[in-house]
Amino acid sequence: MALLDEFKPQFTKVHEHLVKELAGIRTGRATPALVEDIQVEAYGAFQPIKALASMGTPDARTLLIEPWDGSAVKAIETALQKSDIGIMPTVDGKAIRLVMPMMTEENRQRMVKVMKEKLEDARVSARKVREEARKAIDKLEGVGEDEVRRLQADLDKMVKDFNAKIDETGDKKEKEITTI
Repeated sequence: MALLDEFKPQFTKVHEHLVKELAGIRTGRATPALVEDIQVEAYGAFQPIKALASMGTPDARTLLIEPWDGSAVKAIETALQKSDIGIMPTVDGKAIRLVMPMMTEENRQRMVKVMKEKLEDARVSARKVREEARKAIDKLEGVGEDEVRRLQADLDKMVKDFNAKIDETGDKKEKEITTI
């Protein structure tokens, strides 16, 4: 079992990456995760918005970005306009407002499709980890066939549990997207 414990962090890493990817998918509600990792050219380098400003949600559909340095407002606005979030920023003095439009049914379906692609990417990554683990099990020396079968069964259970976790995460996100 110690062999399989070496692969658990890899499955966890895949899930954490999936959660981060899904956080960036629009649901019709304002959330800092939509924009916090957008790269902004400021101070001679590219930095994420979260390193340049504080973000809040004054209401369910408005995201307020307040740069700590007023000179970064224009750079953040430009980065938001170039991004693929599909929302035009409004500069309000030294702050930037993003008002989330109501999502149409077509937009919701498109977001669900994008989400399912990300879920499939996570499953592919999990299969790669599973294959690495299977190869490690096959390379074990001095281990009987029964032990190899038990390790493979434990690995299959671990992968099944992980896939259930992916499905649960996806179902939760799909419900967020489709709820009006």
